[in-house]
Amino acid sequence: MSAVLAPADRDRLLGLYRTMQLVRQAESALTRLFADGEVPGFIHLSIGQEAIAAGVASALGPGDTLATTHRGHGHVLARGLALEGFFKEVMGRAGGICGGRGGSMHVADTSLGILGANGIVGAGIPIALGSAMAQSVLGSGALAVGFFGDGAMAEGVLHETLNMAALWKSPLLLVCENNGWSEFSPTARQFAARLGGLAAAFGIAHEQVDGNDALAVADAAARAVAAIRGGRGPRVLECMTHRVSGHFEGDPQKYRSADELDPGAKGDPLERGRAALAAAGVPQATLDAAAQDVAVRIEAAIAAARADAVPDFAPALADVYTVETR
Repeated sequence: MSAVLAPADRDRLLGLYRTMQLVRQAESALTRLFADGEVPGFIHLSIGQEAIAAGVASALGPGDTLATTHRGHGHVLARGLALEGFFKEVMGRAGGICGGRGGSMHVADTSLGILGANGIVGAGIPIALGSAMAQSVLGSGALAVGFFGDGAMAEGVLHETLNMAALWKSPLLLVCENNGWSEFSPTARQFAARLGGLAAAFGIAHEQVDGNDALAVADAAARAVAAIRGGRGPRVLECMTHRVSGHFEGDPQKYRSADELDPGAKGDPLERGRAALAAAGVPQATLDAAAQDVAVRIEAAIAAARADAVPDFAPALADVYTVETR
């Protein structure tokens, strides 16, 4: 990220920084809540990857949709999911955005175009394609985004989606968060090719970008979105980043070296953004205020979640089974 920012870029980066603060602090709060037993099930955190969520979300319009992954908190928060509904959902409360039934890996809000997170590797990719196809049929002018990790590059559904999207020139943006790991193994041991080569095989434009540089991601996403809206077919955006946390929260990470565990191994996106903003003349007080505002909002959302009721079993059962009437 350049140390010298034009006024417009400075303002853009400040907005991205606020979004990254939101994601980072929400994920850090979940770390504590999980350790205290207040979050049921497993959670997969995106600490260190905040610039991708912020940058891509900044390029989307109100009618666009997105499908995310098991590591999708950042994407939905950057898209605008309400903090209170988010924390109630992840903490398993009745007032959650999905009634407390989906939890961390199944957060969805169709009013924002959020088609849902998914616990199956790569499963959000064809969902995004389906949404892109619907956008085409409706002539909405909107597009669909499918997030996936590099661990999904060996999944056949990605290859099939690339083929179908290319054939139909679907308004689809596929965003790969390449953190170098496929769960517990280096991605190079799972996938022999390169994503750029795979996209090229289907005639789809691919761009690789520094995924820890929020402005770089935002600019690349804006270029891809403009091309897609211009009828030039699908695009693949590969964001190179770093997974600070383990595959899941509580993962001992014995398979990673000390260098890999360094949070600053590829440049912490928040620290990089903060340094660039300071160099551009943004007062320290402004940056501190942005962080403090997020902290207050998150604590309020957590307090509301703690005060909320747990879901009742009967309505959950009604959503699974139906009584046949004649």
